Amino acid sequence: MSGAVKSNVFGSSGSVAAAAGGLKWEAVVTASTVTVESNRGYFVNTTSNACTVTLPASPSVGDQVILLDYARTWDTNAITIDSNGNDFQNQADNYTVDYDTEGQGINIVFSGSTNGWIPNSDIANALKPVQPPTQRAVFAFGTTGSLVNVKNLANSAGVIAADVSGVGTARYAIGATGYGVDKAIFAYGYTDGPVSMSNLVNNVGVIGSDVTGVGTARYYPEAARYGGDKALFAFGHDGSNKVSLKNLVDNQGVIGSDVTGVGTVRHRLAAAAYGGDKAAYAYGMNAGDNYVSMKNLVSNTGVVAADVTGVGTARNVLAATEYGGDKAAFAYGYKQGGATGIKNLLGNNGVIAADVSGVGTSREKLAGAPYGGDKGMFAYGFTNANVSLKNLVNNSGVIAADVSGVGTARKDLNAAGYSASA
Repeated sequence: MSGAVKSNVFGSSGSVAAAAGGLKWEAVVTASTVTVESNRGYFVNTTSNACTVTLPASPSVGDQVILLDYARTWDTNAITIDSNGNDFQNQADNYTVDYDTEGQGINIVFSGSTNGWIPNSDIANALKPVQPPTQRAVFAFGTTGSLVNVKNLANSAGVIAADVSGVGTARYAIGATGYGVDKAIFAYGYTDGPVSMSNLVNNVGVIGSDVTGVGTARYYPEAARYGGDKALFAFGHDGSNKVSLKNLVDNQGVIGSDVTGVGTVRHRLAAAAYGGDKAAYAYGMNAGDNYVSMKNLVSNTGVVAADVTGVGTARNVLAATEYGGDKAAFAYGYKQGGATGIKNLLGNNGVIAADVSGVGTSREKLAGAPYGGDKGMFAYGFTNANVSLKNLVNNSGVIAADVSGVGTARKDLNAAGYSASA
């Protein structure tokens, strides 16, 4: 074997200290404090709390400790180094040493009593893995006046295919979202009452059989991806009251138990992912049957934040879709006075922009989904009758003119992105 051999942990160029032979990596640290040992590596997960890392009290020259940002959360909850009586870069132990950069990794070596601990490597790993973008979409379920279990697949060019029937229990007012990078899930809805069931969609668009008993039975919930490969269903109507609860979905498509108290009770709202790993719920109808103009942001750990009011025209039975890789569009719906064609763009910072009017045929009870890596589409819905049309959304959030004749005309369906393959 020819060429230079890199012996440092980070593979950096230049003159660096070699990792001690037999360097041992310890279990992931989640506590708020940890005392570390020399010649050990530690993954420090600060998702839930900051962490104080106490270094060895009596290190030898050449001893090293490696600390890595396990969950890329040091920017939210930093680590603090306690050098335990020794200097840190020739500064006394009473100096505060914080590391608060997302994706950071530090390799510190003890140089002796004069300068103490010195970072050998002190870097932020900017290369954050990015999930493959969704390429295709699936629209399914709904009502024509009769409940249907029809699905229509859309390819990576935004072309919606012919109807395929028989994809689980026929129902309407259902929720849907992507999960697990390249799959999708439909859940809840209404048959002769609210139901508690889900149907998983694999990465080639096949909808699986019903799975029952997945949280409180309800209809008109909404769903969105979060955390890169997970999802949640939230809000809805349980047949007696509008509800404020959520159910988290893991990256295997398993729906968790109810969590209550996640914002103002309402249903008939819309939701979409944004910012790469977060989500937003917006609009809907509250307990007093009033249309509302509010949003609830969802963190990359599935925590639903408090209401933020005044985010565009109050309306319900609208739809939302991702676009541009990290943004979303909320559009259409029913406002005071009738159906509307309004859209509101959601930036990658979670801010919903002012109304933009006239973006295709005004309608309600439609569905939206991402496709083609960085685009989206809205399809189906109700004007004064059920309609079969779509409007594509480009990667800048511009909604195109109507395209008609895209499968069975219906309303109260839902849609989701799936497949990482074009």
